[in-house]
Amino acid sequence: MEKGLIERRFITVNPSKCIGCSLCEFVCSLEKENDPNPLKSRIRVIRLSPILNLTVTCRFCRDAPCVRACPRNAIKQSERGGILIIDEEKCDGCVLCIQACPYGGIMLHPEKGVVIACDLCDGETKCVKYCPEEALEITSEDKYFDEALSLTVKKLPDEIERLVNLVKSRNLESLFAEAVERNQRLEEKLKSLSMEEKTKLKHSKS
Repeated sequence: MEKGLIERRFITVNPSKCIGCSLCEFVCSLEKENDPNPLKSRIRVIRLSPILNLTVTCRFCRDAPCVRACPRNAIKQSERGGILIIDEEKCDGCVLCIQACPYGGIMLHPEKGVVIACDLCDGETKCVKYCPEEALEITSEDKYFDEALSLTVKKLPDEIERLVNLVKSRNLESLFAEAVERNQRLEEKLKSLSMEEKTKLKHSKS
């Protein structure tokens, strides 16, 4: 790591845990835009199949291709772990940076017409905090996601076989139980988020 630079860290997902609920998208847009609109989120859910989901967000690449692709020099990287600094006055929404990103980690704001990217919320990452399955975490290693994805893909045939056998044997109780447990965890996170938003609103009025 270069002298003076803070370690590069970014949000990654364990695909074996992600259920594609999209709560991270809503939480992100609420935190950054005060609007629970997933189109304004800095993290996006990709549903590859009913049992394989991923999330994508900025990885703060070294020598970032998005920075090099911008024709207006609207994107720079800070020494704070390579986090992107986007100059909205210069950005004209040409999306060349989006096309250059190998991870799908840059998004176009649907109203402003400028690009947006994760900035780790100064270390208070709400998407990680409120993920009901604890599928998100902050890492500094690219290999974490690669290994997790590889392991998940390897397990897919066994998981599909398990689900098929449960359906064939009409043993649906365990499937329903799993769904209920996931729903309970999601509801708990939603209640916690609601309480936090009410507290913030109360403090803003005082």
